[in-house]
Amino acid sequence: MPVTVLLVDDEPLVRTGLRAVLETQPDIEVVGEAADGAAVIPLVRRLRPDVVAMDVRMPLMDGIEATRAVLRTVDAPPKIIVVTTFENDEYVYQALRAGADGFLLKRARPAEIVHAVRLVAEGESLLFPASVRELAAAYGDGGANRAARAAMERAALTEREAEVLRLMARGLSNAEISGQLIVGTETVKSHVSAVLAKLGARDRTQAVIAAYESGFVTPG
Repeated sequence: MPVTVLLVDDEPLVRTGLRAVLETQPDIEVVGEAADGAAVIPLVRRLRPDVVAMDVRMPLMDGIEATRAVLRTVDAPPKIIVVTTFENDEYVYQALRAGADGFLLKRARPAEIVHAVRLVAEGESLLFPASVRELAAAYGDGGANRAARAAMERAALTEREAEVLRLMARGLSNAEISGQLIVGTETVKSHVSAVLAKLGARDRTQAVIAAYESGFVTPG
């Protein structure tokens, strides 16, 4: 089955460009478009896309609020990639905190766009870990977030789970973590699932954001 994608951007030219890139791939299908975040929820409910590629800045409802709304109101919500002009943008970090699974630059090369959609759909790696680290360094309070610290303490990760979370923050895939720790991939998947459950994170991106904001992992 192809990965299905909904495009959300107030610039028709951006939507056209993304569609042109993605529809060259036999395993990706663009199932719909919207010009504002306010239109996302009914489209997601009707089309059930695997991934939403959504502009972070839009006139009526921006990508941050649209991400929150989708995750709050839609059962089994799609993966969300926020699309942005500027990489080091607090709006992007706030979208990640709100629950977005990653971000993509509008100037990205076609191969990067396709890779981002596939990676987020698979959910086994962190999209652009170095950039997430830089955003956390700029906007993540340097581990001073009390709520994040308390949540990390309550999680009571085991030593191996803590090790897995640190490797996740470096952007390693399950297979790469398996090689690093010399354990099977199914064991790694089990540890990753335990980390997400204990942190109340819906995916790797949210777990890594929590790790940075709590000071468990430093972004330096």
